[in-house]
Amino acid sequence: MGYLAGEYDVIVIGAGHAGCEAALVAARMGSETLLLTINLDMVAFMPCNPSVGGPAKGHVVREIDALGGEMGRNIDKTFIQMRMLNTGKGPAVHALRAQADKFLYQHKMKETIEKQDHLTMRQGMAEELIVEDGVCRGVITKTGAEYRAKTVVLTTGTYLRGKVIMGELMYESGPNNQQPSVKLSESLRQVGLQLVRFKTGTPPRVHQDTIDFSKTEIQPGDDKPKYFSYETEYAEQANDQLPCWLTYTSEETHQIINDNLHRAPMFSGAIEGTGPRYCPSIEDKIVRFADKPKHQIFLEPEGRNTKEYYVQGLSTSMPEDVQLQILRSIPGLEKVEMMRTGYAIEYDAVVPTQLWPSLETKVVSHLFTAGQINGTSGYEEAAGQGIMAGINAARKAQGLEPVIIDRSQGYIGVMIDDLVTKGTNEPYRLLTSRAEYRLLLRHDNADLRLTPLGHEIGLISDDRHARFLDKKSRVEAEIARLKETRFKPDEAVQAMLAESGTAPLQNSVDGVTLLRRPELTYAHLERLSPSPVDLTEDMKEQVEIQIKYTGYIEKQLQQVERLGKMEKKKIPDDIDYSIIHGLATEARQKLDKIRPLSIGQASRISGVTPADLSILLVHLESYSRVGAARNSG
Repeated sequence: MGYLAGEYDVIVIGAGHAGCEAALVAARMGSETLLLTINLDMVAFMPCNPSVGGPAKGHVVREIDALGGEMGRNIDKTFIQMRMLNTGKGPAVHALRAQADKFLYQHKMKETIEKQDHLTMRQGMAEELIVEDGVCRGVITKTGAEYRAKTVVLTTGTYLRGKVIMGELMYESGPNNQQPSVKLSESLRQVGLQLVRFKTGTPPRVHQDTIDFSKTEIQPGDDKPKYFSYETEYAEQANDQLPCWLTYTSEETHQIINDNLHRAPMFSGAIEGTGPRYCPSIEDKIVRFADKPKHQIFLEPEGRNTKEYYVQGLSTSMPEDVQLQILRSIPGLEKVEMMRTGYAIEYDAVVPTQLWPSLETKVVSHLFTAGQINGTSGYEEAAGQGIMAGINAARKAQGLEPVIIDRSQGYIGVMIDDLVTKGTNEPYRLLTSRAEYRLLLRHDNADLRLTPLGHEIGLISDDRHARFLDKKSRVEAEIARLKETRFKPDEAVQAMLAESGTAPLQNSVDGVTLLRRPELTYAHLERLSPSPVDLTEDMKEQVEIQIKYTGYIEKQLQQVERLGKMEKKKIPDDIDYSIIHGLATEARQKLDKIRPLSIGQASRISGVTPADLSILLVHLESYSRVGAARNSG
C-alpha cells in the first residue's frame, strides 16, 4: 500500500546536470521543491568525459550563469584545467573548456543543493506518474511513497530502460553500473508520450602509472585562465592546473578494429538505438573515415586524487579483450592497464516535438521534461534545458506565464527551438553552426544578453545586477570616449603603428576608427590614451569586440528585427489546420503535430514551405477579422 510522503510545488525527478539546475532554480524562485534521485551518491555525476564547455557548449554554461544557474560557479570551484579554444578565430566561436575534478564537482554540487532553502533532496526510484484529468499531480516511488506537486520535471538522463552493451555482453543498467529505471518508461507510454531508443557510448579508463607520457604531447591549461561564472574573480587552482596529453591511433589500432568488426555490436545488429553523429565510437570512425591514417586521442585526468585517466576519442562498445588490444596499440599506452571498460548504453527518450517551447509536454499539462530524455547529448545541453524547465515549472506552479528564450537571445533558445520544432532522429548536440545569429550569441556577452532576464525572474540578486549595470555603463562610456578621442599623426602614434605592422596615419582619426584596424587591439590605444575610469579585462574585451565587429553586429540585429516580426505573429491555440485550403498534406500534418506558437516557429518546421506560410498568413488574417467581428457583435 502507498502512503502520502509529501506535498510540494515542484518535483524534479533525476539529479544529473538537468535535474540539479531545475531543482535549484525552482527553489530559488521560492517554490517548495523536491529533488528525487535513484542514488544520492550520483548527484551531478559525469558518466562520460570529465569536462565542461567547448564550442557552443561553453556558451550555454555562461548563459546558465547569466540567468542565475549553478554549472558555471560549480566548475569554477572544481576545475583542474581551463583552456580557451579557437583563439585563432573570431570571437563568435571562442569557447572556454574546463577539465573537471569529477568527484569534487559532484561533491560541491551536492553540498550546494543540501544548503539551498526550499529544496528537499531524497533517494527514491520514481516508477509512476500521478495524472488526473490530463494534469500531472505527482509521482509514486518503488517503495509506495506518493509525492504530490503542482508541477513535475522529468530529467531521467540515460536511465530509462537503460541497457549496457559491451561486445556480446548486454545487461539492463544505468550509466556506470547504476540501477536503470524500467517502470517509469511504461508510465510515460501509458499517459500518451511517444518514446524513441537512443544510444551513447563512453571510452575505457586507464591507470596513470601505466602510461608512457614521453610518447605523447603535453596539452597545458591557459596561463591566465578565464572563468565560466561572471561571479568568479579568482580561483585558487588557477596556478596549479593539471595537463592533458595528446596521442594518436596507429595503423595497428585500425587493423585490430577491422579484424574484430564482426564482434562490434554496432555492426552485428545488437544495438537498436541511434547513436550521436558528432561523437562516434572509434569503430565507427575507422569504418567511416577509412582513408584517415590516424585519429587524435586525448588522455585526461579524472581528478587530483585519483589515478584514473579518461581516454577521450576512444568511445567503444567492443568486447573487453579487444578494448585492451586497441589501447595497447596506441603510442604511450603499450603497457597500459585498463581500470574500467568502455561501453555503449541504450535508453528511452521522449520525442521532443511533443513539447511546447516552455518544455511542458503537450499531452500532459504541468509535466516538463529536460536533458537527455529530450534526445540531447552532453552535460551542458542538459543543464541548459534544466534551468529553463525549472524556471517554467516554478512559474506554472505560481500561476505565471512561461519564460521562452528565442534564437536571437541565446544558444539555449536555439537548442530548445530546434528540439521542439524540428525534433531529432539522433542524440542532438549543440554546434555553433546551428545558430544563425552566432555573432550576437558570443561567449563574452552572455551577461549582456541574459542577466536582465535572470534579475527580472528573481534569480539574479540586486547586488549582482547593480555590478552588471555598472559594467555595461563603463563599456558604453569608454566606447563613447573613444569616438570623441582624436589620435594625431604624431611621433608616439606613428611609432606604435609601425611597431604593430600597420600603415601610418595621414590625418588625425578617432579611436573607434583606429581600433577597427585588424592589427590593433584595445591595449595599443590604452597605451596612448588610457581610460579615466577603471576597466577590468573583460570590460576592455567588450569595448574591443563591440567596436571591431559593429558592422556585422548591426547587420545581424537588423536580421533579428525582420524575423522578429514573424515571431510576433502569434497562431491561436485552437486553429484547425484541416480546414485551411491549399496547405500541402505534409505541412498540414506537421503543423497539426507541432502546433507552432508563431509564424516564425512555423517557418522552421521541416516540410513547411514558403507557399504554405503564405496560405497560413492569409487564413490568420481572415481568422482575426472574423474574431474581431464576433467580439464587436
